[in-house]
Amino acid sequence: MPWYLVTALLTLLASYQGILTTLSQSHGKYRYDYATVPFLAEVFKLLVSSFFLGKECQSSSPPRMTREWKTVHLFPIPSIVYLVHNNVQFATLTYVDPSTYLGNLKIVTTGILFRQLILHVKGCGEASCDSLFSAPIKGYMLGLLSACLSALVGVYTEYLMKKNNDSLYWQNVQLYMFGAIFNMAWLKLDDFRAGFEYGPWWQRLLDGYTVTTWLVVLNLGSSGLLVSWLMKYADNIVKVYSTSMAMLLTMVLSIFFFITSFLQLFLGIIICMISLQMYFALAQTFVDLPATTNLALDTLKEIAAERRGES
Repeated sequence: MPWYLVTALLTLLASYQGILTTLSQSHGKYRYDYATVPFLAEVFKLLVSSFFLGKECQSSSPPRMTREWKTVHLFPIPSIVYLVHNNVQFATLTYVDPSTYLGNLKIVTTGILFRQLILHVKGCGEASCDSLFSAPIKGYMLGLLSACLSALVGVYTEYLMKKNNDSLYWQNVQLYMFGAIFNMAWLKLDDFRAGFEYGPWWQRLLDGYTVTTWLVVLNLGSSGLLVSWLMKYADNIVKVYSTSMAMLLTMVLSIFFFITSFLQLFLGIIICMISLQMYFALAQTFVDLPATTNLALDTLKEIAAERRGES
């Protein structure tokens, strides 16, 4: 599948993720335990990846699957970070609108980590106001945390995916298996913290679920599968710009479904457009590079002439 089709589909799903999550709320609160959504999404991704891995194993050329512990033990790390990141996303959307949630801090944080690692291997307090930062400061702090976690886990996952030539589905099975285990442990921990007041987590797993909630699960799971494809065959920067361009569609949907602050969204889109131009522009556009190529070519010609003279 061409990378640009995967990118376009990821943009579409990313646009709907914040919208669907906000629509699943009732009076600004979740009627369901939002920690169950990442768990079910991990199970969904695990089942899909296992299905396609089984298909590959039945083919004439079996897929490559590294089973050495020194490789397998690296996969729990992104699973834990994804667990925290997904839960922070739900908490963030209780304070900010979907368009603000799709902020461009991910571009900055991912860009820094991408350059350092891969290439080398809103707030007014409690008072209401009409300023640019119209949401509680806690929402913006959670958004900043979400951006940093997204950048960290994205770059690390890309490193894992490109570390060897293993089957994408085999790598996904490892990643999502640990993800499901850690999410299940998180739900169990919630039971202990609540003193089992509401019973064990598996008895109330689907309490409060609606059609919209199930769409959130499917959207989150499908987005994760597309992201893993981009990590394997493209890179993090493509993924980040894909989700950032989702702001354009999110803007239209947010205006239709919610009353949102247009100014901060407009500024975010402008930043995204500028960063796109700067990332894909030629280096000579911004700095004067020395003409080292011509000098190196002339030096090689002189050396070749001297050798011919000596012979």
